[in-house]
Amino acid sequence: MAFLKHIGKHGDRKVAIVFKTVPNEEHMCLVIYPEILQSAWHDTIMKVLETPAGQQAAELADILHRNLLPDGRNILETLHMERMLKRVRTDQIVVTPTPQSSVRLDELNRMLKEMQDPVMAQKRAAEYANRGMVDGPTKRAAENAFKAGQMPPVQGSPDALSDQDIAGNMLAQAKRMETEAKGLVNEAARMKKEAQRLYPNAKAMDTPTSVISESAPKKTRGRPPKVMAAHEAQ
Repeated sequence: MAFLKHIGKHGDRKVAIVFKTVPNEEHMCLVIYPEILQSAWHDTIMKVLETPAGQQAAELADILHRNLLPDGRNILETLHMERMLKRVRTDQIVVTPTPQSSVRLDELNRMLKEMQDPVMAQKRAAEYANRGMVDGPTKRAAENAFKAGQMPPVQGSPDALSDQDIAGNMLAQAKRMETEAKGLVNEAARMKKEAQRLYPNAKAMDTPTSVISESAPKKTRGRPPKVMAAHEAQ
């Protein structure tokens, strides 16, 4: 089973951790719930997250900011504008970097911060190891993440969203999708009527004979005119 960076649990719900901390509120983080995203968004975001660049990024937001959704919009900006980012307490998020270890996000954040002080980092790592919360590979992964650097916080982080807010956003997106679908159905009906008016017996993929006869060059017997002219000149 593959264990991915930036993925955690909020209770029994899977989350993708976009920012491990919120500016001026280190006890808060920004997450998204992948299972509530529309399928096109979900598939695109997960593919980006699973790429080598996504797994090497210190913050998921860093790689999301450099990639686009299928409709051409920036992923991070769209998640912000569509209010799909949720502020959650870091002590409520559990990260499982390996099958044998798990750590709360607030403790992981603290360890990353303390990496600036080697003495404190060693002391804290020993405490975690003694408590059985973080194993050697986890500590090394945390150190590598810190050394890779963290993306500067995005200004104007969204306000806290409740489950009711997120559900409302989902319904709003669903309504827009329904409206777009109805528009496509109406346009298809109009095109069918126009096709029947132009050619009542037309069928899908049919090509009118007149188009073929007009576009295809007519074959003539004998040599082509240019070849005959060249021969006569000799």
